Amino acid sequence: MENAHIVKSFDQDLAQIEALILEMGGMVENQIMLAIKALISRDEELAKSVRAADKAIDAVEVQVDELALRILALRQPMASDLRAVVCAMKVSSNLERIGDYAKNIAKRTVTLKDTTSVGSSEKTLKRMGELVQRMIQDALNAYVAKDLAMVDELIARDEEVDHMHNTLFRELLTYMMEDPRHITSCMHLLFIAKNIERMGDHTTAVAEQIHYVVTGEMPEEDRPKSDLTSQMVVEVDSNGK
Repeated sequence: MENAHIVKSFDQDLAQIEALILEMGGMVENQIMLAIKALISRDEELAKSVRAADKAIDAVEVQVDELALRILALRQPMASDLRAVVCAMKVSSNLERIGDYAKNIAKRTVTLKDTTSVGSSEKTLKRMGELVQRMIQDALNAYVAKDLAMVDELIARDEEVDHMHNTLFRELLTYMMEDPRHITSCMHLLFIAKNIERMGDHTTAVAEQIHYVVTGEMPEEDRPKSDLTSQMVVEVDSNGK
């Protein structure tokens, strides 16, 4: 009877952690949406509210960590139960980092508030943000369902985010080379694009942790990585253009 009570209490603790993870993920999704909206509309007040709201995400991460540590200390879980608790801590850490990137986008939006759009960059950033939002939503669904097929599909989808990042990187470099007046705004947009690309990486890390919980092993194949921006070379002609 006592063992049944312990098992029930442990299940309740895990359910509470899961609920916190889902709450945190929903907050992060909303932060991404609002950060991109603030950027496109150059809404300084909305950007400031995104920065302020990041504290709430941090607070939920603390709750997850405290509950997970309590479970580890009191329940001393083994095997799949231990993996579930460790996974929760790592998932919350990745979600917190995604929230930080959304906050960074909002911070740069305030700097860009008096600038105009550069080419199609903001449309691309909006598409990247929407893609990452859907990835996070699917990652949360996979976390609850322990769905390996969805996990594998998520890991593959990160490549699309990388390709969009590469394309935008080239486009913004071109604008900077053609007109130095674009340099400041383009640099901030490049950092924003990198923030979104990193969001995709952290979402992929969440998917990998789910794979670990279900199978006891990390994915065998290296995640596809197509971000080539660190290797790109700008060609300059003999006139320095």
